[in-house]
Amino acid sequence: MGNPAGVKRNFDALEQRRLKAFALLRQGTHQAEVARQVGVHRQSVSRWEKQVEESGRAGLKKAGRAGRKPRLSEADLKEIERELKRGPQALGYETDLWTLARVADLIEQRSGARFTVGHIWWLLGKLGWSCQRPTGRALQRDETSIERWKKKRWPKLKKKPSGRDAP
Repeated sequence: MGNPAGVKRNFDALEQRRLKAFALLRQGTHQAEVARQVGVHRQSVSRWEKQVEESGRAGLKKAGRAGRKPRLSEADLKEIERELKRGPQALGYETDLWTLARVADLIEQRSGARFTVGHIWWLLGKLGWSCQRPTGRALQRDETSIERWKKKRWPKLKKKPSGRDAP
């Protein structure tokens, strides 16, 4: 069964479902009927019944969080975001461009945790950061001379179709 992708498990609701099944079993309801009423497989009800026999009602308590604990706390993430907002040059880099390797270096310096580049990408998404491509224009750029070149010089340089290919 499981949960659809992106849906977190509600451990309290799962515990309530097991306790409801336990109450029905104590009333003498058959496992198949209990399974239908709580919306699970009969094998789950059988497993829960064995857990109650082995460790009592406490065997039906919620398990706690799923998966491993995160290596970065919320405070770590806030500090990293503050440093990201300061910019790479404030942290000693030559250019004002964040790369995944630079962000990984920042995280390792601040928290001691090392992550792969793919995970850095995920962390940035979690913080609400996205890929921004720099404009790549020089500061000393002269827009008027660029326009003049595009309108006058470029058409003279551009190849024109020869006799046979001409429209």
